[in-house]
Amino acid sequence: MAKVATALGRPAEKTQESEFEDLKRKIHGKLVDKLDLTRIGELAGDVLRREIRLVVEHLCDTENTLLNRSERERLIEEVLDETFGLGPLELLLKDPTISDILINGPKSIFVERRGKLEKTAVSFRDNAHLMQIIDRIVSKVGRRVDEVCPMVDARLQDGSRVNAIIPPLALDGAAVSIRRFGSNPLKLEDLLNYKAFTPEMVMLLEGCIKARLNMIISGGTGSGKTTLLNTLSSFIPNDQRIVTIEDAAELQLQQEHVVRLETRPPNIEGKGSITATDLVRNALRMRPERIIIGECRGGETLDMLQAMNTGHEGSLTTVHANTPRDALARIETLVTMAGFDLPLKAVRQQIASAVDVIIQANRLQGGPRKITHISEVIGMEQDTIVMQDIYKFDQLGIDENGRAHGRFISTGIRPGFMDRLEQAGVRLPASAFRQRTMLED
Repeated sequence: MAKVATALGRPAEKTQESEFEDLKRKIHGKLVDKLDLTRIGELAGDVLRREIRLVVEHLCDTENTLLNRSERERLIEEVLDETFGLGPLELLLKDPTISDILINGPKSIFVERRGKLEKTAVSFRDNAHLMQIIDRIVSKVGRRVDEVCPMVDARLQDGSRVNAIIPPLALDGAAVSIRRFGSNPLKLEDLLNYKAFTPEMVMLLEGCIKARLNMIISGGTGSGKTTLLNTLSSFIPNDQRIVTIEDAAELQLQQEHVVRLETRPPNIEGKGSITATDLVRNALRMRPERIIIGECRGGETLDMLQAMNTGHEGSLTTVHANTPRDALARIETLVTMAGFDLPLKAVRQQIASAVDVIIQANRLQGGPRKITHISEVIGMEQDTIVMQDIYKFDQLGIDENGRAHGRFISTGIRPGFMDRLEQAGVRLPASAFRQRTMLED
């Protein structure tokens, strides 16, 4: 076989791989023919996988395949993944070191490990195979993707975020981006170990949550906004009613009294969509004590500000922006998208009155994620919203591994909301706000 392959100008391993794929497809087809679909629904997941594995092993034996033990085991696992899981993606999803999976067509799959992108040897047979896996993902959360609706947001069972865009919009085959959250989401201790922030910053943020200050987490794509939102939400007392609003549910709150709401895209006739704005307005009638919006990206921002100003203190949301000042400018822009012709000064007064703290998260060069600013919104001076930094991260340069390094600084400013923290029973030491370098990384 190797001589024939070489004579034809094709690498022998390519031919062997294609033979392996043909054999896998053949066994998978026979397995589908043998399955008793009425009985499958009666068996638990582990029991079902065990029984199907025995069937696949028998089919491998009947094919008289010249496979060694490791190849046979690989064949069985891949057939099971095709049957029950997400095919070639299962191998990547089992790797805890992978934070992002980026699929650029059926033959080009990249992953991010420890802040670095690398290409993998994993591939799909063709675009139809990739489309089959995409359909399997989105159908589980009641969504669809086709030529009428070629873009979709969805999620995996572990909460990982999935975005897919298919031809004709994607020219080289379907493109899928999977943002991993993993079965064990990062906890406060993990972020402290990674030096994403300092213990003093954690004490302040915990106090802000308990004192019901309204907080906005700002940052770019992949900067860790959702992870930080999950972490901060752990400080919310367990006896409070929380309503979460998201485009694709990915928040993993640990409290007992949580109502999770998710937007709905339009149906095939272009009707029936439920937007974040609709859900925020409905949430106000659900007696929430706190409202958490996964991300403000449209007209729902105005409703969120109104909620913050009308008795729903302690609400949280995220917004895409590069700095705290940019976050305020972006919120202004998003409010105008609500369609109301409001004077700019009135919008800024709403923002200054509603928002107490802005937390800026950034993904620095080389992959480290840091909270670069914790800023207090003081109020209005004429037409300008006044802010002050309490803590910030000062980047000093790039190390020999190409990773940014710097130091966390306390600016020496005592927040103006300290009275509210003390009224809530939160006591922070004066040394927490002394001007100094808190931590070097």
